[in-house]
This record gives sequence, structure tokens and C-alpha cells, in this order.
Amino acid sequence: MIPIRDTIPSKTVPVVNNTLIGINVVFFLVQQAQGPAQDYFIYLYGLVPAKFTVPQVSAYFSLPQQILSLFTFMFLHGGFMHLIGNMWSLYIFGDNVEEQLGSARYIFFYLLCGLASGMVHLMFNTYSNVPTIGASGAIAGVMGAYFILYPHSRILTLIPIIIIPWFVEIPAFFYLGVWFLLQFFNAAGSSGHAGGIAWWAHIGGFVFGILFLRLFERIPHLGVTDRMRDFTWKKKSSRFHVVNPGRSNKKDLFGTLTITQYEAMVGARKMISVPTGLRNRLYRVVVPQGVTNGQVLRLKGLGTPNTDGTRGDMMLKIKIQPI
Repeated sequence: MIPIRDTIPSKTVPVVNNTLIGINVVFFLVQQAQGPAQDYFIYLYGLVPAKFTVPQVSAYFSLPQQILSLFTFMFLHGGFMHLIGNMWSLYIFGDNVEEQLGSARYIFFYLLCGLASGMVHLMFNTYSNVPTIGASGAIAGVMGAYFILYPHSRILTLIPIIIIPWFVEIPAFFYLGVWFLLQFFNAAGSSGHAGGIAWWAHIGGFVFGILFLRLFERIPHLGVTDRMRDFTWKKKSSRFHVVNPGRSNKKDLFGTLTITQYEAMVGARKMISVPTGLRNRLYRVVVPQGVTNGQVLRLKGLGTPNTDGTRGDMMLKIKIQPI
């Protein structure tokens, strides 16, 4: 299963989340530029429990170097696919959490989740001399916060069936709940770091993400987010939408398409996926300029096939996001 996006789009550009993705990419490029010295670079800036618990090892590192590695480890990655997988998850879940917490609080939330995940990993691998790297623990904290904030959201997921792409929306509480259970079972059935994956760091990040969310919700906004909204407000919604159709009669289908006020004024082009039975059809839809909230677009030929070979229509209701 490949997550594509969630069904609760953020209304503002996630400046901090996008910046975190950019910083991770820069760190990865710096890491790759080390060449033969990359192993030393990872050992120096990665999280190595033995740096803190084994005197023969900790003697080689100063206190600032030890403290720095508690944060830098979460910006390093073991390879291109490791980086892409983590950044894609952060892209999907981070924007909504940032919008809820506010940009200023979100950056501290993210770093604390990463730090907490590292400390949990250290507890379960006290004397390990193997460096742990990756943003997975911090992102697990973001996912934990999302689990609490948006349990009824749905995760648009691509399930490739041979060569046929199948798009399905999975409830967020189920998707993230299954993800958490998999981390737990893998951690319980291994040393907690089997296969190079720090399972306990994922678990710790997820749990502390929930705890930190409750803590940060009690901290008042600093006003930074409100001042940024005029500059970060999104003009356009996602280009890809899933329309779950219902029937208005025997041949016609009806569904809802959500767009922004800007798109309502200037028009938009969307790609919609319409799951019907075991089929999943993709269509391009042109939203004309000047549509109003509640207006219905009649899409000819996108309904149920009739016995004479013709098709009914789809009645697509436009919903405009409030500011």
C-alpha cells in the first residue's frame, strides 16, 4: 500500500513542514558528499547509544558533540529510498498538524518528538555501538498527533493490482493504528533494531507525539501563525480527488467536489477517481469560472451503463471551502 495523501487538505502553505523537508534533503546531500568518510560522518552525527553509556567510547566525544547528535541524527538517512519514504510521510501528515499547532509551536513539537524517539531507542539499546539515523521517530510523533487530531480523516492509498492502479480511501485511525501495531510487533519480536530499523524509536515517537500534542495545545499561540496566514493561504486545492458516488436514480450518480474560493472564481482542472463496485475510473474534470457553492455540474456519460449500451450522467456538486 502506498499512501498518496489525506482527505483533509490544509488551508495554508505548511512553511515549517516544507522547510523541514528541505533541511533533510540538504543534510542528505552533505552526507553523500562525504564520500569514503561517510561512515565516520554518520557515526559522529548519528545517534550511537555507546557514546553516552560506554566510557571507552564516550571519551572520544565532547559533551557538545554528544548533545548535538541527539538532534542531528534525525536529519540523516541511510539511502535515497529511506529519505523519500520519510519525507513523503512528513509531507502527507505534517501540514495538518502544523496548521493545528501553528508554525512556531510545530517546529518545537517536531524536534521534541525526534529527541524523545531517540531517548526511547537509547533505553532499549543502551550499549549499542551501531549508529541510528533517520527522521522516522520525529515523523512518528507527527503521525501520533494526526491520529488524535484527525481520526476520521481518510488516507488515499494506492494499491497496485498487477499493473492496474487501485485507489482506495482508508480511515486514518485504521491506517495509523495498523502502522503502530506493526512497529510494536516488529519491536517485540526482535532486538528492537533488527534489519537496521529502530522500531522502538518509532513507537516512542508515536506515543510521545500524542503526549506532546496535549501539552502544546495548552500553550497559547504566539500570534506568528495568524500574521502569516495572509501570506500562506492556499489558492488551490489538490489536483487529484476521489469522488465516492451515490445514486440519484437507476442510471445517474452524484458526488461532491471541494474547491477553494480562488478556484471558484477562475476555474480549475481536476483529476477525479470514481470507485464503483470493483472498478476505479479516472476522469479529467474542468470546473468553469464563476461556479457557486452548491452548484451542480452535469458530467455526461460518467454514470451507470444502461442496457442499451449508453451511460447515465454524474451530478457533481461543488463545495467551496470557507476561508
